[in-house]
Formats: sequence, structure tokens, C-alpha cells
Amino acid sequence: MTIKKQLMLLCLLTAVLAGCANNADHNGNNASPALSNQTTASPSAAATVTPTPEPSAMPETAIEAKPLYRMNEVYRFVAIDEATPKKAVLLTFDDGPKDETLINSLFDTLDKHGAQAIFFVNGYRVKAHPELLKLIHERGGTIGNHSYDHINLKNEETAVVEEQLSSVQNMVKELTGETPKFFRPPFGSGGDSVKEIAKNHGMMYMTWSNGSLDWDSSARDKPEVVIRNVMDQLHPGANILMHELPWTAEALDELLGKIEAEGYTFIDPATIELTN
Repeated sequence: MTIKKQLMLLCLLTAVLAGCANNADHNGNNASPALSNQTTASPSAAATVTPTPEPSAMPETAIEAKPLYRMNEVYRFVAIDEATPKKAVLLTFDDGPKDETLINSLFDTLDKHGAQAIFFVNGYRVKAHPELLKLIHERGGTIGNHSYDHINLKNEETAVVEEQLSSVQNMVKELTGETPKFFRPPFGSGGDSVKEIAKNHGMMYMTWSNGSLDWDSSARDKPEVVIRNVMDQLHPGANILMHELPWTAEALDELLGKIEAEGYTFIDPATIELTN
């Protein structure tokens, strides 16, 4: 064999051997450092998983508010013991639910002042806007019964009064899961028969001791008149009657500020001793 042919064979053999070496790398016979590190990492290098703590076996128990106030025969609230503030008022709003914007405005102001209120609702309005009743409930309002049709119950037969009250009780229960504990007769007009029916439904009968007169034409679109009417009648234990009205919502922030400036606090309905 000539020297030329020997050189050609040597070059060919070299090329074949180089190709085999490259192929070995691609087949994983010589694993890359990264892959080698992944496959040989020690168990201690793995992430430690913290077990999720198990929930408590005992569910939390709802704590009922301690009664702090009781209502007297003229619908004012009296502190039960000496440690309870005597200068306190109850806020109430009648004739709803009407309007989402108004309701949210009232609650925004109540929240700002750390105050609670009773919302006395009419059944026909709840039927028209059940979502608004749910809104009152979701925002923490106490829902009271104000009869279905807002009629003068003093003039009605017992069966009519029963239907006017029980229908609202059932609607509120169905929509919120809770039954009203407070009843206010429309126009403040009731009587012994109405009181007895309210009692049979587990409700405390009340009218008011401080009327804002926000429903009157003299206060329409005049929040300053609403404020003046309430402040002129302000007294310890006041049961303040207001309504779900635009000018009342507009007046509320300034009104609550003025009440607080006189040294008053606001009664949480949950702290009223339920008697009927």
C-alpha cells in the first residue's frame, strides 16, 4: 500500500472515531454536569414541606351581646347598670328598602361614626327589591318589621294585623335567615291588639321619642332642617326616627357629629334587652 493510501485511511479512521465520541455524548453516556447534579442531588437538598395545621376541633361559638339598655314606657332607653353610658341614642330608619345608593350612603356614614341602626322595612318594598333587604343585612343593619303595606293598623281587624306582621316576618326570615325582633307600627299607631300580635311573633313594640320630621314638606331637600329637628329634641336614651330619604342621608354625617359633640354615644340594637 502506498503512503498516500495509508494517510487517507488514517484520516478516515480518525473521522469515524470522532463521530462515535460525539454520538456517545448525545446518548447520555457522558452526562452533562447539570444533569449529573440533578440526578445525584442528596435528599437534604429538596425543599422542606411544612404541614398545614389542622383546624381546631372545636368550632367558635357566637357570643351574644350583653343587654345594656332597656326601653321604658315612653320608648326611651335606660342604662341597665351604672357602667353603661346614659347619654346614648338609638338610630332608626323607616319605610325601606328603597334605593341601593341611599342605603350604602347611610351605612358609609354609620360606619364612619361606629354607629348601628334599626331599619324598619315594609313588606311591599321588600317584595319589590329583595336584594336591598339582603344589602341591609350584609352591611350589618338590624332589620325591624314595619308591616307589609304601611297602613294604620289601629283601624284593622285582628286577622289583617296578623297578616301584615307575619308576612314580613316570613319574608325577612327567608331572605336573611333571621327573624325581626323589633316592631314599629306605621304612624306610631297601634293599640293593645297590635302589641299582643307583635309579642306573639317575638317582637318588641316601639314607636319613638325623637322625630326628625324628615318626611314633612318643611324638611324636603333641607338636610339642615333634619339636623335642627333632631338636635332640638335630643335627650338621653332618645329613640330617633328617620327615614330612607336623600336629604336625611345628606344630613347624617353632620348630625352624628353634632350628637357626638354633645357627649352622646350610639346604642347597638344588639345590646337592647328584648321585652315584649
